[in-house]
Amino acid sequence: MKLAAVKPIALVLTRELALTALLLLGVSLVVFVILYLAPGDPFSVLLEGQAAGQEARAGIREALGVPQTWYIQYLSWLGNLLRGNFGTSMRSGLPVFGEVVRVGPSTLYLTLGSMLVALLIAVPLALRSSLRGPSMLTWPLTMLVYLVSALPVFWLGYVVIYVFIHKLGVFPLMSRVSASPERAWLYSLLPICVLGVGNGLVSEAVRYLREEMSRVLADDYIRTARAKGASVWRHAFKEGFLIPMTEIIASKIPFILGGAVIVEQVFNWPGMGRMAWQAAQDRDFPVIMAIAIVAATFVRLGSLLQRVVYVAVNPRASQEARAPGGAE
Repeated sequence: MKLAAVKPIALVLTRELALTALLLLGVSLVVFVILYLAPGDPFSVLLEGQAAGQEARAGIREALGVPQTWYIQYLSWLGNLLRGNFGTSMRSGLPVFGEVVRVGPSTLYLTLGSMLVALLIAVPLALRSSLRGPSMLTWPLTMLVYLVSALPVFWLGYVVIYVFIHKLGVFPLMSRVSASPERAWLYSLLPICVLGVGNGLVSEAVRYLREEMSRVLADDYIRTARAKGASVWRHAFKEGFLIPMTEIIASKIPFILGGAVIVEQVFNWPGMGRMAWQAAQDRDFPVIMAIAIVAATFVRLGSLLQRVVYVAVNPRASQEARAPGGAE
């Protein structure tokens, strides 16, 4: 790759990474303040079964070295974070970083698998509709996709469990933790498919890809290429497919992560969503803060991927990136 092509991408990466750092700082501050102002006391978790008086709470604060004022607590947490220390779980007493690393791959596996399922359904439908128009096959399938995507994820999960596990017995009744390695993938299919089709990604991808591809195919340069006998797909791929697909993926990452919390609860999936739910019940501040930072990082990475792809395949965007204060 030529240096002229790499330079705009490097500039976009630099700007986006700087913006990511500022956004993560803002997210951490907002989440910390919300947790601090929320009713209840997280230290009562450590006094479960005991009389949680003011003296007992003060003793725990002093033993843990927790400051009284919220801004001192936040600065202390932020300083530890910059050193790679997410703190210690107030419930388990284990390092939060190790807990997140333990369950993180399961959530990553679930979310990436659901994206793959959604795109395997959405891309053929969108391409077929945009290239050939609605047909007796694509129209009913598209309506079915819209209907399923509109269903609540938790309801769809319970229906799938009832039908495929209890009634038909197609899938085993077990958790991913208790499943043997050779059967763990079989248990994973249900939550991955539910999250893939039930969070709106499929319907949004079908609609957006179809509209963008139809718009690009109607452009004059595509008509010229078709008249000359050139490959229409080669000319329309970048603007009509690649850019819209990365845009829809980046925009749906927050919804996928939010849906993962529900799906992990329904299917007893040992991931960050389930950990976040339990931490919220226990008011485990360090765990909640760590998961919020990790989730915000994934959202920004999706946005970063979209920006890099857009600059890489769009010459006009490359010129804007080279300009001082290039347009976002």
